[in-house]
Amino acid sequence: MLPTTQQGFEEKRFALRMALRLPVVVSGRTEDGATWSEPTETDDISTLGALFQLNQKIEHGEILYIRSHRPDGVPVEVKAKVIRISPASFGTSRVGVSILEQKESWMRLFVAWVADDNIADGVEE
Repeated sequence: MLPTTQQGFEEKRFALRMALRLPVVVSGRTEDGATWSEPTETDDISTLGALFQLNQKIEHGEILYIRSHRPDGVPVEVKAKVIRISPASFGTSRVGVSILEQKESWMRLFVAWVADDNIADGVEE
């Protein structure tokens, strides 16, 4: 089995992905059961997941919760699984997650922000 490194990683994404700086709050539990929460923003999002930076140390396969808001202010919270971790600047990690639960809510969030971004840029639907 190949390690999950840049050289040995086989790309398996099939979802539409867009570069989008979306404010999110990521939360989870440490090994001893303590909860943590960290505000960050996405580097990009897709219909099935997201990529963002975290200071919190996490493990591949860990379950996280991601909270955000659609452009109309409706809150969205989803359960996600860590599928990719790579080093980032200043000791942070770039974390890729796959949405496990509330996929429809995440899809609506994605569509709402993409549509809002296109309207702001003057793109007609």
